[in-house]
Order: sequence, then structure tokens, then C-alpha cells
Amino acid sequence: MAILVDEPRWPKHGTTWAHLVSDASLDELHAFARRAGLPERGFDRDHYDVPAERIDDLVALGAEPVPGRELVRRLLASGLRVRPRDR
Repeated sequence: MAILVDEPRWPKHGTTWAHLVSDASLDELHAFARRAGLPERGFDRDHYDVPAERIDDLVALGAEPVPGRELVRRLLASGLRVRPRDR
């Protein structure tokens, strides 16, 4: 069971954004997000969008940095992935 964060690659609102996911459960993801002080509005069905400036804080709290492809692979394997067609 791990919390994963990918590299910030998506520009918006004057910064770049990354994704924060759990490879085990949404409960684990939400608990981690609360500990990290992430706003609930950052949750998007299977991940939190997080600004680049928060990555180091998230890693210090225990998030595992992974490439985007690895994050998606592990999210799919967990069964938690919400596919774009289902959004």
C-alpha cells in the first residue's frame, strides 16, 4: 500500500500540477490528503491534483515519487482508476 505522486507536467493557474493517488484505497488517499492539508476540491474521482510547489512536502510525508506511466499502471492494477470515458 502506497501513496504515489507523479511529476508535475500539467500547466494551469500559473503553476504545473501533478497527481496524487493510492494504490490501495480511496480511504488511504483521503487520509493522506487530510494529513497533508490538501483541499477536498483537489480530488477528481481517483486522484488529487497537486501543485508543483507541494511535491517536496508530500514526499516528506511519505508519498513515493514515480513517473506518470508507473502511477497510471499501479492505479489501474489497484482497480481504483476511473477511465476518461467513465468521467
